[in-house]
Amino acid sequence: MFSKARRSFGISIGILLLGFMAIGFALVYRVMRDAPPPAIAEAVSLPADAQVVSALVSEGQINVTYTVGGVTTLALFDLATGEMNRSVVIGN
Repeated sequence: MFSKARRSFGISIGILLLGFMAIGFALVYRVMRDAPPPAIAEAVSLPADAQVVSALVSEGQINVTYTVGGVTTLALFDLATGEMNRSVVIGN
């Protein structure tokens, strides 16, 4: 009799824990789904006569490769503000 009661109690506690886990997952999903997207800069500043070769977003930065007067340069901009972090001359 006691073994049947223990088994019934174990099953009901297991179902209760699964229900709490489902509620927890649903709440986390809703919070993550409704989170605002990260801020992205609207514009970055390049020299007036620059020809953009490529631009991509990677690891919180905007990487822009451009050519000015035959010199190729890689510029790294902050993703949120659009300010230039550093500039690297790649080649002539």
